[in-house]
Amino acid sequence: MEKQGRERFSVSIEVYRDAWGVPHLRAGDPDELAFAQGRVTARDRAWQLEVERHRAGGTTAAFLGAAELGWDVFARRVRLADTARRCFEHLERADAPTAAWVRAYVDGVNDGLAEGARRAPEFAETGLAPGRWEPWTPLAVWLSTHILFAGFPTKLWREEVARRLGEEWTELFATDGPGTAGSNGWVVAGGRTASGAALMAGDPHRFVEAPGVYQQIRLACPAYDVVGLAVPGVPGLAHFGHTGPVAWAITNAMADYQDVYRERLRRLPDGGVEALGPEGWRPATAHTETIEVAGGEPVVIEVIETDRGPVIVGVDDEPETGGPETEGPTDGAPADSAPADARTAGDSPAADAWAADAWAAGEDPADARTANGAGPAAGAPASGPAGAPAGGVPGAGVLGEGPVGGAPEDGRSGEGAGWEALALRYPPRVTGRLGFEVLPALLRARTVGDVDAALDGWVEPVNVVQAADTRGGLLHRVAGHVPVRPRANSLRTVPAWDAAHGWADAPAPLPRAEVRGHAVMANARGLAAPLGVEFAPPHRADRIDALLGASADWTPETTTAVHRDTDNPSAARLLAAVGGAGAGLSPAASAVRERLLAWDRRMDAESTGAGLYAAVRGAVVRRLAGHEAFAALRDPAPYPEVFRPWLALGPRVAFALETLLTAGPVPAGDVERIVREALEEVAAGEPPAAWGVTHRLAPWQALPDPDDARWPGLAGDHDCVLSTSSVPGWTDRSARASAARYVWDLADRERSGWVVPFGASGVPGDPHHQDQLPLWLRGELAPVTTDWQYLTKEQG
Repeated sequence: MEKQGRERFSVSIEVYRDAWGVPHLRAGDPDELAFAQGRVTARDRAWQLEVERHRAGGTTAAFLGAAELGWDVFARRVRLADTARRCFEHLERADAPTAAWVRAYVDGVNDGLAEGARRAPEFAETGLAPGRWEPWTPLAVWLSTHILFAGFPTKLWREEVARRLGEEWTELFATDGPGTAGSNGWVVAGGRTASGAALMAGDPHRFVEAPGVYQQIRLACPAYDVVGLAVPGVPGLAHFGHTGPVAWAITNAMADYQDVYRERLRRLPDGGVEALGPEGWRPATAHTETIEVAGGEPVVIEVIETDRGPVIVGVDDEPETGGPETEGPTDGAPADSAPADARTAGDSPAADAWAADAWAAGEDPADARTANGAGPAAGAPASGPAGAPAGGVPGAGVLGEGPVGGAPEDGRSGEGAGWEALALRYPPRVTGRLGFEVLPALLRARTVGDVDAALDGWVEPVNVVQAADTRGGLLHRVAGHVPVRPRANSLRTVPAWDAAHGWADAPAPLPRAEVRGHAVMANARGLAAPLGVEFAPPHRADRIDALLGASADWTPETTTAVHRDTDNPSAARLLAAVGGAGAGLSPAASAVRERLLAWDRRMDAESTGAGLYAAVRGAVVRRLAGHEAFAALRDPAPYPEVFRPWLALGPRVAFALETLLTAGPVPAGDVERIVREALEEVAAGEPPAAWGVTHRLAPWQALPDPDDARWPGLAGDHDCVLSTSSVPGWTDRSARASAARYVWDLADRERSGWVVPFGASGVPGDPHHQDQLPLWLRGELAPVTTDWQYLTKEQG
């Protein structure tokens, strides 16, 4: 009989802590070390781990209530858990040692969960008992975290724009739109540093969670000794690591690698389902699942999958023909529930989900919170304006009347009427691979060549990667799986029955570039341009490039200062419009105008100029969104609620403001009038406070925050290097910011630094629960300590 848990491992595991409570783990071999990583993570972050496990399985409503039903429905219908099982089965066949390593991590999690749950008050508060992790659970957590990373709901938005506003405006809100901003990263070659060795630095911009999405950790065994930022629930260091001889880091490549297919479905007399594909009608898989809801009745949903992929929209739009009984509205959350959490979108507009919901509801969410931690004002209707659907896709409304795109009816006697739906095709579901075999190889890496070779096996998400080693090697490339298919697939939904929209067997070749002096990765159009549609504007990338080019003597300390830069280049276009709006203003509005034109463009927390700019910007955004040119887009799109962040007009206008000031359907004269009216509005009100008074942190938490007022004000803005995103016009609160910051020094790892928004512990009341928050707010880093004699060994 195979031994389980701690019985499989010797007593060689040692746990040390640095002054910030960061775990430094030492063990006799990689599997023991993986067990130790899982166990210490469970002890430090049991609540976070169990929330992630339930999210991946679509079972969060069972203990968090109906507010999470929309996410649970999506997670089940997109087949997250089943895909993770498939990928783990493939891993066992293709790379048994890595599969065993993942199992060791899971054994460690299971060994530590009970102890961790006793320390975490959230379990008692919700009545949740810690469950059991399966070998595939880390893969499911990874999928759940990244399934929305490529932003496929944007294709639904483009469909709505084309249908309601006109084909010519399909990409008005998309091309290099600010709503797609993500992370910063840069590498400086040894020829431009004081030490003569390379420096790497950056910060991933994600939905800020409490506890944080990244875990500082050290993993040491005879085979390797690595420090880095782990994703809780996933073994190894997938994104950011420093082995001593080599270091690596990533940003989102903004690649498009998921497709949405318009499906034609029909019910068979035996209850089965068929889907119309290129070869005609083919069987689709269909079954029902029951979602438990705390404080409510269970909800039964049907899960359908075609040859293209799982059906994520329109399952419940079948005509009344006697199909499986379901209880819903199950394409989205119930109409009276809070908005679904869309924090997993990471580098996409979904991080601003709660402001999008506030726009749809006609509410101002500034300084307001929902029951699940970051949303519109309590009591704001989740279903939008009166009469707007709460979720689902009416067959005759969104996807067209009758057969989709002219698809033949081709019915047979005794079959039910057909209906329309949308299916998602994504690489791990198609290939059965997620790329986890890369993780141990990264830990063993000694050169950029090792990192490069390992990343050839990466799948999802698609990242831009940089690496540097002590031999002078440098790497700047894209890693991941991008399918080869027609350009139309990347822009809109495409017909499932048209073979032209299928995927080629081999993925697209991945770009790489030579590093000359320094290189920047900040989600802008550049290295990964052939692989995507929407990219961040060039502001952050250009600013970092300019700062790096100003010195050839970089040190870890001066590199850290780049993180703190608050210059806001995206303000230039609105300031130019303000400059041209001098005629006809009242004296008070003229004074506002003059103050803005004298402002230094820095979004410092204490800056009243930045606060004034934000107030005028918000007024301009609201007026643009209310212009008659956008009237057709004002009603909420009737898609499941989990996709709402991509589909609300207000945030779309906010993030596309630079474009809309000079292009689009709003006439130039009306834009000029709107700017003047915004100046008058701000002049007539109370003087705006300093930026940090309203631009306060709004972290996502699974449970309500009893003291929201404690969250501090922030510097920075969406397009600053110090990127702290809000939704102009609807809230100054920042839900997305640096989820971590790091500097990797290849000359001396001890001179490296790192910081997370809160702390190493996920346990409220622990000394290291939020002890890094002051450092993070000041833009400073905690030291990376690797000398064991300066660490404290845990007993027991």
